[in-house]
Amino acid sequence: MSNPIPLLVILASALMCSFVNSMRFDLKPGQPKCISEELNSKVLTFGKYYVVNPNEGYPIPDSHKITVRVRSPIGNNYHFGDHVDSGNFAFTAPESGDYIACFSVLPDQNPTLTVTVDFDWRTGVAAKDWSKVAKRGQIEVMEFELKKLYDIVTSIHDEMFYLRGREEEMQDLNRATNTKMFTFTALSILICLSVAGLQLWHLKTFFERKKLL
Repeated sequence: MSNPIPLLVILASALMCSFVNSMRFDLKPGQPKCISEELNSKVLTFGKYYVVNPNEGYPIPDSHKITVRVRSPIGNNYHFGDHVDSGNFAFTAPESGDYIACFSVLPDQNPTLTVTVDFDWRTGVAAKDWSKVAKRGQIEVMEFELKKLYDIVTSIHDEMFYLRGREEEMQDLNRATNTKMFTFTALSILICLSVAGLQLWHLKTFFERKKLL
């Protein structure tokens, strides 16, 4: 029988990578860019961003300062940075849904201006600073790795329950839709038959009145 530990490690590593959303993008004045991340409730998330300095060795010019806002699915603000060149945010999601981070440059800047932003968004196990955990606890390497694997397995468990809940919601929606379609089809057939019957009765009455039948 093969050893399942390497498979578990590979699976855990793949899952951990899936929680990391790292990117670099360009901003134009008056053209904001928004990134969404679907989070489950009670999941830790951490984001870090900074403006790439166009002139290394010199301070970042004011024209390259940006505005950053992070909102929950219901519109609550969890981070706001105005006229900044770097920052970070961290919070535990109170509800499931799509959380949105929006970046923008002031619209009154030079239209040809391009601001490059580096953005790193981590959720779940990947959002934890494991180096600080190891340093603070002075734990051994094996215990440290086991704690990471335990948190990853817990994340898998929570994600499976979340997906199962979403699947049940979709099944309920499909059943409700099928019921409505069946009712609508039955009513349509009943109305068509009623109209056809009325037309036949009307024609029969007309021909009898004209003494054609």
